[in-house]
Amino acid sequence: MRIVQKFGGTSVATPAKLRRVARRVRDAQRSGAEIVVVVSAMGDMTDELIALAHSITHDPASREMDMLLSSGETITAPLLAMSLEAAGTPALSLTGLQAGIRTSRAHRSARIVDIVPQRVLDELEQGRVVVVAGFQGATEDMDITTLGRGGSDTSAVALAVALAAERCEIFTDVAGVYTADPHLVPDARVLPEIAYDEMLEFAAAGARVIHPRAVEIAEAYSVEVRVLHSFEEHPGTIICRHPRMEERQKIRGIAHETDVAKVTLLRVPDRPGIAASIFGPFGDAGINVDIIVQNLAHDGTTDVSFTIAASDLRRARAMLPGVARSVAAQGYMATSDIAKISVVGTGIRGTPGMFARIFSTLAEAGINIEMISTSEIHITCIIERSQVREAVRALHQAFELEKI
Repeated sequence: MRIVQKFGGTSVATPAKLRRVARRVRDAQRSGAEIVVVVSAMGDMTDELIALAHSITHDPASREMDMLLSSGETITAPLLAMSLEAAGTPALSLTGLQAGIRTSRAHRSARIVDIVPQRVLDELEQGRVVVVAGFQGATEDMDITTLGRGGSDTSAVALAVALAAERCEIFTDVAGVYTADPHLVPDARVLPEIAYDEMLEFAAAGARVIHPRAVEIAEAYSVEVRVLHSFEEHPGTIICRHPRMEERQKIRGIAHETDVAKVTLLRVPDRPGIAASIFGPFGDAGINVDIIVQNLAHDGTTDVSFTIAASDLRRARAMLPGVARSVAAQGYMATSDIAKISVVGTGIRGTPGMFARIFSTLAEAGINIEMISTSEIHITCIIERSQVREAVRALHQAFELEKI
């Protein structure tokens, strides 16, 4: 049996935590499994490295940022290998390049294009635990790249695919995937199982236990993923294709995201090609657009509103004057005082009255909805950021998720 385990930054933040992780990995290997461990940078090291780069220059080159940021995981991996050796478990650390992770050339947001894990397999045959630095890989030209936010999750699931592992275990500082953020809803429950598509919506809507890219890979290759607490014994959550409880639990949970900003272009001429002219520059700049709402046209013009990550708002503001001029908009507005809240579950599909129940719950709580986005398994509302806690609690109670 072969297992890939991933430990996040909070789980490896200190030498004491590294030793605790080493003991957990040692116990898993002694149970008879071959173990590959993927690690993130310790604690807030990545943020500290970013701040260090910006203390040197306001516009660091992307290639050099990848060289710098990849060092965080490259530090963690050998430290965990040392901890394992000290605990009596043979171990070896590898960079993403050494582990055979090949990526595209898009620095800071590279995609994995192939994994040739021969070195990993060779070390496993020698009875060693292999510790791989997550979040990183290399191009065909051997330039170091990083995979962007959640990159270590992506590294772990992709390695599980390449190694034909039985499962991938994501260890974090929570007990699994909750019905809502337990910091906002004290009686939130851990879901024993959740389907890939529901987890993908959860992750995209703000649940941070696993990155959406990792879920996409897991679904594509039917890799079972388990979300577990790093230091507590708890069954956690299994992410798989067909959860046993799927049909009974129609609404699985409430997710929220506060890293949201809204941009509105005012009185844009209503003619073909305008949307492409608006959103093309944002795509070229690497700014992801989420929810889009176009108001009913009046006098040949319309208002176009869309959401982006609040962390991208500074760059977006710099682009807006040029975009507004290019489409002959009569003005623009931008704000980051908003958040999105999402109700996720397969029960949304084909269940009459679901929309009314959600909207009436928010209305009774005095919460105004600014924008709405729907799919077969989620309903997302844009609301004022200051009302997130009240909205999450009201919806969690309305669907009686504390009884799961």
